[in-house]
Amino acid sequence: MIYTLTGNLLAERTVEVGRWHPGQTQRASSERFQVGGKGINVARMLSRLRSPCIALAFTGGAAGAECEAWFRRQTVRVRTFATSTATRSGLVVRGENQPETTFLGPDAPPDEAALSACAAFLERVETEAFVALCGSFPGWSEPAAQPVRAALAAIAQRGRLVVDSYGPPLLWATAQPAALLKINRSEFAGLLPTGSTESSAHAFERMRTAMPVQTWILTDGREPVWLGERDRATERFDPPTTQEVSATGSGDVFLACVLHAALAEGKSWRDAVEFALPLAAANTAHPGVAAFAHPLLELIP
Repeated sequence: MIYTLTGNLLAERTVEVGRWHPGQTQRASSERFQVGGKGINVARMLSRLRSPCIALAFTGGAAGAECEAWFRRQTVRVRTFATSTATRSGLVVRGENQPETTFLGPDAPPDEAALSACAAFLERVETEAFVALCGSFPGWSEPAAQPVRAALAAIAQRGRLVVDSYGPPLLWATAQPAALLKINRSEFAGLLPTGSTESSAHAFERMRTAMPVQTWILTDGREPVWLGERDRATERFDPPTTQEVSATGSGDVFLACVLHAALAEGKSWRDAVEFALPLAAANTAHPGVAAFAHPLLELIP
């Protein structure tokens, strides 16, 4: 079983418009609602791959209720923790021959009761299960989140924690014996001291050998992916070239495919990366998240 933990859920609307300009009234030709957040995206792709998974998230307010209703219409299994803070909302605007633009509402830190409920749940997960901490986590460094941090630290000690985060949770994760840390290049650069002239290659080698994280995957959009495992030389993989429609969620699709191949099918991390790259690339060539077709998906029983 794989559990994904989303600390900053998103009640998201996508509107399709013609060419649009700031300062003018825009009328959409279509609108749809979906729930976003890295852990939700990962769980959606894992579900398509038939990997057993449960998405964990916090919901609150009217936006949270709309997310709960959306969850009930999906095939993804979800366990939510009620919070008094309203779930953040977002708007995605897709215009004619224009870059996709996303507007995000303010972060919504879960309240103490919700964090305690989440921690209690994490303390009860099966010892052989993996937990993936995904995306930002408002309030991560506050005392109220200590039970969640402690529960995840215990999971990390079992070698069952996966992290794809940034900000304070990422810094915390680099000090844990996580099974996998997936990080993009801009987040990786944030780990370097301000003004550092150290090359990314040198920093990657230094960190992956000095820190307790077991496996590192560094992504950079269309640029090569780096895989760093203990006691092995760093490997580089070139993503397939595609005509990008929307990059939203492609990193989450990549992580889900890596986890499916490595944890559900028992592939090496190297083979898991090779399996994931064409599927993540296919996601960029389609609107939405985990809604694309690909020959590899036809092989999933």
